[in-house]
Amino acid sequence: MAKVVSVVGYLHQNQVVHRDLKPSNIMYLNSSSDTNGVRIIDFGFAKQLRAENGLLMTPCYTAQFVAPEVLKKQGYDMSCDIWSLGVLMYTMLSGETPFAQGINDSPQQIIDRIGQGSFKLSGGNWDGISPMAKDLVKKMLHVDPAQRITAAGILTHPWITSRNDLSDDSLTYKKDPATIKGALTSTYKALESANAPSPLCPVNASALAQRRKKERGSSQSESSITAVA
Repeated sequence: MAKVVSVVGYLHQNQVVHRDLKPSNIMYLNSSSDTNGVRIIDFGFAKQLRAENGLLMTPCYTAQFVAPEVLKKQGYDMSCDIWSLGVLMYTMLSGETPFAQGINDSPQQIIDRIGQGSFKLSGGNWDGISPMAKDLVKKMLHVDPAQRITAAGILTHPWITSRNDLSDDSLTYKKDPATIKGALTSTYKALESANAPSPLCPVNASALAQRRKKERGSSQSESSITAVA
């Protein structure tokens, strides 16, 4: 987490928002799994903030990791990346997802929890997680983006700077990976449900993605015409 946040902090220093932070966009340079080889990839939806008001408006994200301010279609900034990392850290620590808590959760319940920033930090695997780690998760998943911790704040947080409150065998998940994946899927289905305030879709189906695809197609057509000419 420290390594990933340091990269995100560099982006934010340069006013760049990734907007699609998730496990599949965090990879290793090689098969050694060396922490120094961690890389953030896929900047297709990254955006540099402009000086006008410092806010973004296009709802561009992957549903399971979307911040509530993006979900509400209000202006948002780089703090949406911190929310996504908070969801990731929550899942890594607990073996659960923050907002889909069971197979009986309704889509509206999941959406309401995201909008309210409502999640649990007790019971199950959380009983073995330190107060410092819980404090950082709460600050990363603060529903108010203005009060959400920054990348710089994360890097100076005691849990990150101490790096010694977790042993190699301290995390014994009570839920298998298939269960975690199912919870993430439930979150996605909730967000695209017709019962939701507004149906949502994957990033590659967004208006921005379709526009960029069209622009690439136009550029390729122009290149072909030039080549023939």
